Amino acid sequence: MVSLGPALAEDQGPIKIGVIAEAQAVAGSSIPQAAQIAADEINAKGGVDGRKIEIVSYDNHSSSAESVRAFQRAVNEDHVNAVIGSYISEVVLALEPWAGRLKTVFITPGAASDVITQNIAKDYEHNKYTFHGYLTSGALSGLVCDAAKDMLVDGLKMKTAVIMSEDAAWTTPLDAGYEVCLPKIGLKVLDHIRFSPDTTDFTPIFNKIEGQKPDVIITGVSHVGVQPTVQWKSQQVPIPMFGIASQATNSTFWKDTNGATEGVVYQGVSGPGVAVTPKTLPFVDAFVKKFGNDPSYCGYTAYDDVYIIAEAIKRAGSLDSDKLVDAMEKTDYVGTIGRIEFLPQGDPHVHGLKTGQGFITGLMLQWQNGKQINMWPAALANGKLEFPSFVKIASGGN
Repeated sequence: MVSLGPALAEDQGPIKIGVIAEAQAVAGSSIPQAAQIAADEINAKGGVDGRKIEIVSYDNHSSSAESVRAFQRAVNEDHVNAVIGSYISEVVLALEPWAGRLKTVFITPGAASDVITQNIAKDYEHNKYTFHGYLTSGALSGLVCDAAKDMLVDGLKMKTAVIMSEDAAWTTPLDAGYEVCLPKIGLKVLDHIRFSPDTTDFTPIFNKIEGQKPDVIITGVSHVGVQPTVQWKSQQVPIPMFGIASQATNSTFWKDTNGATEGVVYQGVSGPGVAVTPKTLPFVDAFVKKFGNDPSYCGYTAYDDVYIIAEAIKRAGSLDSDKLVDAMEKTDYVGTIGRIEFLPQGDPHVHGLKTGQGFITGLMLQWQNGKQINMWPAALANGKLEFPSFVKIASGGN
């Protein structure tokens, strides 16, 4: 173990990590649960040089205002040493200036807006305390296009697409990325639909898309998920859905949609039954054993984030925030989602995750018969694409 500097060695109380998350949300509930598993594992092995990690959780009820109050309380009253927070970009963007103001290391396990890392690049000295523990929307669009090239264009000879995304901070750069990369891989974009996250009736949207006869619907949905999926099935929309569908990453989504998610293809940083790294499946097993369901996408990252913070504290030999930032920037950690390194100063997405071969590539999974089956990349695939009978594949498949 790393020997600690006097500042850390003197105080033998627990190292506190605050977790601010959407505990009532399908995706968000995995964040505090996964963080606790990581803390328990680290503590079972002696903690950080003998000091236990204590997770202090706050339910933000998906509210930016409640999140800010929780962050202030976590730092000023509960004296946490770092904060893991939220899968909602608007929440993280509200917390980012507070991480700077209160000089507290803050990492998001699930928000995707490129603006989070752009803010760090614009004002590094103030915003350097924020780290992006998940993929930016721009990176996500690139990974979805990589998969679409292999699976849809080369594999199924598809030629046209409609982008369908919720109107939210995180989808603005996602959709901009889609509009650039989809034509490059050979998918002509026929239309680009952005709908309010408050939409309850997707019939007119699906009617419009059906009229355009695209080969595929490329999605960007997170705050919604159940409603469009259920209506896609009940309306028997003959076009496959492929892209980002955050709620679909959670194993409860089959039950939540009463099986309507059958055939939906979605991006994930990890997934059940897929050994992205040697750490992936042991984590999933521990999560299922404790909570009875698989983690959502931000469960994997929240688990990794606790280890990243713990290792940074060891390397820094201190709980001083500036020293902790320096140590976090030197992260080279193989987690459940791949090899994790942060982009350096000077990069337009400083503190974002490195992506691509050797780092984070992501997966494309499909719901089949109540199970999440990985389809891509080929080296990690454990099944073949299958669509419900109402879906018509342009190349003459189902």
